[in-house]
Amino acid sequence: MLYLNDRDLREVGLDWPALVESVNSAVRIMDSGDYAQPVKPYLRYKNPQNRIIAMPAYVGGTVNAAGIKWISSFPDNTQAGLPRAHSIIVINNPATGEPSAILNSPIPSIVRTASISGLMIRYFMEARPADRIHLGIIGWGPIGQYHFQMAAALYGDRIESIRIFDIRGADLSGIPSMYRDRMEVVKNWTDAYRHSNIFITCTVSEHRYINIPPAKGSLLLNVSLRDYKPEALTSVKAIIVDDWDEVCRENTDIERLHLEQGLTCEGTRTITDVVSRRCFADFAADEPILFCPMGMAVFDIATAVYYVKIAREKGIGSEL
Repeated sequence: MLYLNDRDLREVGLDWPALVESVNSAVRIMDSGDYAQPVKPYLRYKNPQNRIIAMPAYVGGTVNAAGIKWISSFPDNTQAGLPRAHSIIVINNPATGEPSAILNSPIPSIVRTASISGLMIRYFMEARPADRIHLGIIGWGPIGQYHFQMAAALYGDRIESIRIFDIRGADLSGIPSMYRDRMEVVKNWTDAYRHSNIFITCTVSEHRYINIPPAKGSLLLNVSLRDYKPEALTSVKAIIVDDWDEVCRENTDIERLHLEQGLTCEGTRTITDVVSRRCFADFAADEPILFCPMGMAVFDIATAVYYVKIAREKGIGSEL
């Protein structure tokens, strides 16, 4: 069994085009039906804001693996100097069930999340080929920073401006100099929201705060799922989810729209519609598009298999 820790995965590195392509292939495998993914349970005890989530899945096709991600989210960890999230992924041989790899690091989970956003940007830009990207990111923790890395690697030559907001402030000292002139740490979320055609929420906000409609024709990547007040989304008709049964629960913005405004599964499209049926082309050019991904184990397994493959090729990790 191959064991990969945080240091090993950093040594593998970040090949963003390959990572986005790995989740693109997983979406197509999902669309073919060659996968299994039960709805993930949430384990809570004592402090209700803390949770540990079990995410099992089987992915067929070229991935051909089963496995599970076990991920905790304890928001108060950051006050003690600890990461908010801890994650471990176990990969099993799909024919025998034998564990074949363990990835003990939050990196695959973070990278999976940013890769899905990169995939959505790819198809958005294909349907609406804008000359320049005005990028807004709310939340400058690991998820926000990896989203910046992904966007810079894949679309850097088309990014004209990047506006960052975090209630704790944002340190840009590690940003490559070629991007610093285009980046601004703004004073409030509205400065980023109003002036972005691609807007990404990467917060752990306890309260919804976005209360105004989005810019026309913008792509809203609602990664943190609980940032929009329902009234801000009243006029938004183009809503994409990864999986309705997953995302319409746990007090997400989709669940609030369902309960308060009558949004139904039939009123949304899925990520498979985006990839396999190019559904972005069905929306008017000035229609804002909202993507709400609960996070799917299928993509975690595909990303983990990618890392294991590269690690074995490079001799990285420990064989147990």
